[in-house]
Amino acid sequence: MSTPRSVLVAGASAAGLSTVESLRRRGYDGAVTVLGAETHLPYDRPPLSKQVLAGKWDVDQARLRPASALSALDVEFVLGDAATGLDAVTRTVRTAAGRELVADAVVVATGVRPRTLPGQDDVTGIHVLRSLEDALALRADLLTSSRLVVVGEGVLGAEIAATAAGMGLAVTMVGPQPTPMAAQVGPLAGGLLAELHAGAGVELRLGTGVRGFTSCRHRVAGVCLDTGEVLPADVVVVAVGASPVTGWLEGSGLTLDNGVVCDSRCRAAAGVYAVGDVARWYHEGLGTSMRLENRTNATEQADAVAATILGEDRAYTPVPYYWTDQFDVKLQVHGLIHADAEVTVVDGDVAAGRFVARYQRDGRTTGVLGWNMPKQTRLRRQEVVDALTEPVPA
Repeated sequence: MSTPRSVLVAGASAAGLSTVESLRRRGYDGAVTVLGAETHLPYDRPPLSKQVLAGKWDVDQARLRPASALSALDVEFVLGDAATGLDAVTRTVRTAAGRELVADAVVVATGVRPRTLPGQDDVTGIHVLRSLEDALALRADLLTSSRLVVVGEGVLGAEIAATAAGMGLAVTMVGPQPTPMAAQVGPLAGGLLAELHAGAGVELRLGTGVRGFTSCRHRVAGVCLDTGEVLPADVVVVAVGASPVTGWLEGSGLTLDNGVVCDSRCRAAAGVYAVGDVARWYHEGLGTSMRLENRTNATEQADAVAATILGEDRAYTPVPYYWTDQFDVKLQVHGLIHADAEVTVVDGDVAAGRFVARYQRDGRTTGVLGWNMPKQTRLRRQEVVDALTEPVPA
């Protein structure tokens, strides 16, 4: 395969920027264009629900790289212009402003957009959190409010609840799961997160869904639960997951199914690749297709895509990893935690608030979870790596 003379990255995200940086580190000197729907240069999203929302960071601190570093990459940034279509055969990307950008290789890095609930667009005071503008708008509302209801008990909802409680608001978290992050971390850590939030004053109304909102003068006034109860609210955040931004790829010839479907090399079609939150690729080590929404994957997958673009033939087989900071707890997960996993605490002590737990399925280690023990958690990660390289029992 010949090296492409030009590369177009659709998405000025962490994954998009990391792809460009990896290409340059590997010696690629061809033309590179980065197309972004937002007007901002690439910035980091994990701090939005924590440092930026709390007011500990300003906008500049969320930027991924200073202007000098971006300039050194010798990249053309086309910002404030969303991709609206792709011809995968000619590798031509059409934009909202009417541009047609053509390249020898196209990398799709358009990420995800927050899911919403019926009725939330009809009143003010109901927020989602994905962009820098979202974070700033939510912070402005929190500073003039006293009661926040967070709809959603996943990672983002739990982080927002923790941040807002630290700002002095009365916070209620609502969602159908029995504990915060139950689907991601299982009952052990989920139960501890429930205790952590409740101990910090967050009211947990879990195990129930939301049927709608009440309002007063077009401003949200409450959240209606499936039980019929109405929770009063000055401001509401809806954090019920996100959907891959793939609508612009309809009719492109790519396979779309909860993301851009790729092979084990993150290739969606000849000369077309996907990276980051939007990519659904085949993980040869796990024997399944998967899509990961986390910062670590954005960087690691970008490096794998850059290598493939430049001619390497290597499957992308990462150990999934994410972390979350809530109150005084750093929680880290390497690998996958299954609902039916056997759980063993292998380091530290749960009662002491510092431990590492191993998760096994059919005798194989699928994941490790660390609670305020980062060094020991990294060491235990090797058990997940070893399990990925072992032959699966017949």
